[in-house]
Amino acid sequence: MDYGRRNTKKYSFRCPDLKELRNLASFVLDPLDFKQHHGKLLSILSTDVVEGLLSVLVQFYYPLNRCFTFPDFQLVPTLKDYSHLLGIPVSSRVPFGGLEEIPRSSLIAEALHLKKSEIEAHWVKKGGLFGFPSDFLVKEANGFSQACSVDAFEAIFVLLIYGLALFPKIDGFVDVNAIRLFLIGNPVPTLLGDMYFSLHLRNSKGGGTIFYCIPLLYKWFTSHLPQTPAFVENKQCLWLEIIDSCGELSNVPLIGTQGGINYNPALACRQLGFPLRYKPNNTLLEGLFYQEGKDPQHLKQKIVHAWHNVHMKGISELGPCNCLALVTYTLWVKKRALELKMPYPCERPMSMVVVEPLTLPNQDVEKLEDTLVKIKQEKDVWEERFHALSKKHEELQLESKDKDALIELLDDRVTKRQREPDVSSSCMPKPFVSWRKIVDQLVLEKTQMKSPFESEIRRIRMKYTSITRSSDIVVRDPWDD
Repeated sequence: MDYGRRNTKKYSFRCPDLKELRNLASFVLDPLDFKQHHGKLLSILSTDVVEGLLSVLVQFYYPLNRCFTFPDFQLVPTLKDYSHLLGIPVSSRVPFGGLEEIPRSSLIAEALHLKKSEIEAHWVKKGGLFGFPSDFLVKEANGFSQACSVDAFEAIFVLLIYGLALFPKIDGFVDVNAIRLFLIGNPVPTLLGDMYFSLHLRNSKGGGTIFYCIPLLYKWFTSHLPQTPAFVENKQCLWLEIIDSCGELSNVPLIGTQGGINYNPALACRQLGFPLRYKPNNTLLEGLFYQEGKDPQHLKQKIVHAWHNVHMKGISELGPCNCLALVTYTLWVKKRALELKMPYPCERPMSMVVVEPLTLPNQDVEKLEDTLVKIKQEKDVWEERFHALSKKHEELQLESKDKDALIELLDDRVTKRQREPDVSSSCMPKPFVSWRKIVDQLVLEKTQMKSPFESEIRRIRMKYTSITRSSDIVVRDPWDD
């Protein structure tokens, strides 16, 4: 199939300056406790983005279906993916809708452990939005760290991450939308909405600057969809449920800080470990889109109302965990790719070695065919088992990467602390002894976590390979001539 070529669009990525946040991260005494209370926010700060990889990815964005369409498959960032990457669950509460009132100064003061007068004195308007200058919050965070006020320090530090890393808009400014989201504590739907909105808007304009939480999109792309279902011996998923639609809408609507859009969970089944048997019904792919301040159809209110009635799907609706894509779906995807003129042509398949036909008696041919059927059945069993263990292994590798990053962070801090002169006037304890214990425990957990699966996967891979080679025998009936 000739996909042809199309002109690539020029995108740039505006990554926020995270230097101050990384400096503040060094004051987090117990990263494991911080992760338990606030998710994997520290991993966002430690992500170094390679723009070239994202520039390739966004060339494949298909605005009509809100997904990344490749020559024969599709990828869809989902709420499950982003929830896993952030370590923050999607709350059952209605997410940010942009219709909330500006939080009272007393409420903000209580959440940040500050005085109401301090909040009101530094509450300013910039770029049409109210909020705080980031240098005010950084100063307060430093003060609380020196005063050993862990809860107050972490509250302000987390708000700074929301304002400068997750929902950046104005440099050096934490706006009211970030404050609202911090108080609501349900950022995942808004983050996903911002991602889709930014890509969709720039794609419709033929390129431009994408300004959004770029490290999160980069983590999603490079982690190869970490949110895989858990498997057990009977190949059934333990817990997976996905948000399939909301209200009367056929898919999932999202409200970002700049506008609203939807995404289509029907296209994400395969990447979550479930089969895609047929091409999606057009009704399931209906799209909506609006920009903030340009909503003549009042879609925002419709979306907010829809989120009061969330529809979930589980194993019984999604099917067995086999991650297969049948011909009907595959042909549909390839047709989409052909229409889009994917920017990188498919490689032509290598020529196959033709095996001379075997001339066998009819009875022997029937026996051999029966044997091949049995081999194929055995191959299917081993293939399914190998796939299940591979998925689990992939999940463990991703968890291992998280532990590696945490080990590296703690080792770096131990080294820095050991080099610092002793400052007796500070009441902040020197935590490098406890950090070293945490590092040692993480290394042990990582080793114990990976070893049981390595040998089992190697054994299954060898068995599966031998069966696959056996099933590749081609028998030609001599009476066909």
